[in-house]
Parts: sequence; structure tokens; C-alpha cells
Amino acid sequence: MRDNSNGRITKAAPALYPHQWSWDAAFNAIGLASIDLPRARLELDSLFAGQWRNGLLPHIVFDPNAEGYWPGPAQWECSLHSEEATAAPATSGIIDPPVHAIAVDRILSVATAAGGPERERTEAWADSMYPKLLAWHRFLARDRADKETGLMTLFHGWESGTDNSPRWDVPYAGVEVGPGLPRYVRKDKAHVSDAAQRPTDREYDRYLWLVEEAKRASYDAGLLRQIGSFQVGDVLFTAIFACASDLLAKLATRLRKPNDADELKDYAAQARAAVYCRVDEASGLAADVDLRTGKSLTTETIAGFAPLIAGGMPTTLRHQLIDRLTGPQWAGHPSLKYPLPPSTTPGSAAYNPACYWRGPVWPVFTWLLTWALSRSGDHEVAGQLRAASLDQLGDEAFAEYYHPVTGAPLGSLSQSWTAAVALDWLLDEE
Repeated sequence: MRDNSNGRITKAAPALYPHQWSWDAAFNAIGLASIDLPRARLELDSLFAGQWRNGLLPHIVFDPNAEGYWPGPAQWECSLHSEEATAAPATSGIIDPPVHAIAVDRILSVATAAGGPERERTEAWADSMYPKLLAWHRFLARDRADKETGLMTLFHGWESGTDNSPRWDVPYAGVEVGPGLPRYVRKDKAHVSDAAQRPTDREYDRYLWLVEEAKRASYDAGLLRQIGSFQVGDVLFTAIFACASDLLAKLATRLRKPNDADELKDYAAQARAAVYCRVDEASGLAADVDLRTGKSLTTETIAGFAPLIAGGMPTTLRHQLIDRLTGPQWAGHPSLKYPLPPSTTPGSAAYNPACYWRGPVWPVFTWLLTWALSRSGDHEVAGQLRAASLDQLGDEAFAEYYHPVTGAPLGSLSQSWTAAVALDWLLDEE
């Protein structure tokens, strides 16, 4: 992680991802908290320097000194198309899952345990960070909550963080790439050992066409609801918003802001209810919604376990879902190298064990599950997943993701957030 730092931000990865990604930065701050509280605080300060005036927290804050990543600032042109965007630092115009309040809560927890001046500094920092987090959550509740389903609306698969997941096959199939798509040369495939580990060129055409749509709509959610060819209600994103709003409400209470706390608790309750409304009774898994057609997107992906992350499940139903998570269709599948849930179940026709979010195991997602399970009191299962993931990371490659059957490291190596969650697992004594 120190190798990937430029002193102000932690690059998501040394070559493929040389800038600061939003939810990567939050996980990086979680990992840094146990070893360097000032650096953990700076990670989030640097990220929120790119926050837009309307509260939007972009999924990339670009490092002006880094080169080689595409699409870069010249393709997004955010400040040219939207008065809400910052001119500097340059950013993208879409979002990432809102895990940031989780990171602030973790940083505060470490600082409280440390005591002394660092506790005082961190509490003062959290006070200054709070209005930015509140603006971010208010943006999501105002601009992204779908009125019909209550789910958070995404206008690009990248906003989910699970870019090419089978979750999005159906809505992406309806995206027709127009004649205005600029010509481009992909650079991402040069940074992996096998281009098959990355999304296809056809998928990338659709990704970049959605960027063009967002620019034509001035990055305005209201306009995108009218013209956007990709509009989905994301159960995983909504579940993260629910638990993050709970934690932000806790911070509001600590700062003696009771009205804000009530508002945030309402956000959490509404988001949690929206996730539970999408749960299939037979499987216990939650399904996304194609908001253009109103149809459920029933897929066998890790996002189906969103109710565990949202929290508040009745004990019996939670245990049933945990049994499914650890059972033979998922982490307990006999073909797997380690008992860890793959991003898509091996029993799915869409399963591809070497390709990005279509099969590989992502340590950062395993961390999110262990965090949620510990929060609900399921410490034994959380500990089992933690131990298995640390065994997987024993190769010290800290890969972006891993082949579920062979255990081979895939994607970009020396990935910061993979190292970050390993740090947190190793150093967390709670």
C-alpha cells in the first residue's frame, strides 16, 4: 500500500488503476486505519476533494500526474457538461457504492481504542467530514432512489462496482451503441496476463456509450431517467446505503444532530425495506430490477446476498441465507480451491471462473460479508471466511481477484484494496 501511495492518495493499483477510485479509497482507509490514522484520514480527505456541489461523490478522482488510464478526464469532461462538477480535481461523472461511512466508523473505532491525541484529532476530523457524508447520502436519497421500488438507480453498470456481472446482461443487451461513439484503444488488457480476464470489446462499447449518454444529459439524474438506455435498481448498492446510513446516523447522534440522525435512520429503513421486497422466497436471494421494463433480474451472483449486508433480517431467515452462502452452491462448492463465495455460482450458465465478476473470488467482497456477519453477531461464519481468505492471500500477490478453482491470482496484481482488507483482518483484535 505504501508502494501504491503518492503521498496524498493510494492508487487503486500500480499500473492498471493509477488514480483514486471511490469505494477502493474507502476500503484503503479501513486498512490504513490500524497502522496509520493520519494517512487513513487523508485518503478520504483526498477523495472528497472531488465531491460535486450537489453531493455526488464521483467514482474516480483523477491524479493529474498519473497517465495511462482510459477513459480519463478528457473523455468525461464533467465540468464542461455539468455546473455541479468540480473543475479541479478532475473526476468521472458516475458513482460507486457508498461504503464511506463504514470507513469513517472504522477509523473512529481504531482512534477511540488508541486514545490520546490521535483520538482527539480523529474526532475533530470526523466532525469536519460529517457534512460531506451527509451531502453524499442526501444526494443518493434525492437523486437516485427510485420512486416505485425504493432501490438505488444506476445509470451505468460501473456504478455497481460489479462491472460485467451477469446481473447486467439483460439491461446491457438493450443498450444500442449509437454512431457518435468516439474511436478508442483499450489499455486495460495490457495490464493482465490474459485478456479473457477482462470484459469484452462489445461490452466496452456499451460502457463507453453510456458515458456519452451521461454527458448528453449533463450528468443529471432527472434527464437520464428520460433518455438513459441503462436504468437498474441495484439491491447490493441499496443494501450498502442502508447499513452506511445507519452508521452515519450513529455519527450524527454523537455530534448531537438529532434531526439528521432521524433523517438518516429513515433512509436506512426505506433502503432496507426495498432490498427485502426483492427477496425470492425460495432462494432467499435478492434480485435487481430493470427499471425500464419493471422486470426482476434474477441471477445467481454474490449480490443476491445483499440482505445480509443490509442488516436487520429476522434470525431464522438470516441463518437460512448464511447456510446458502456457505453451502454446496456457493462457498462450499466441491470444485473450489478455498471455501469462499465466488462472484457467480458455479451452477450458473453465466459462470466464467477467470473473467472479472462472472466467477472469480474477490477478497474485498469477502471482507464486506465478514464485516456484515460480525455486525449481526455471526462471528463463527465470519471467522471462517476470514481465515479462508487469508489462506488465499498467502501467495502475497494481493490480486484484484482469484480463480475460484485453481486459486490463481487474476486481474491486476498488487491491488491496494486487497492488501487493505488483509491488513484489517490481520490487525483487528475485536
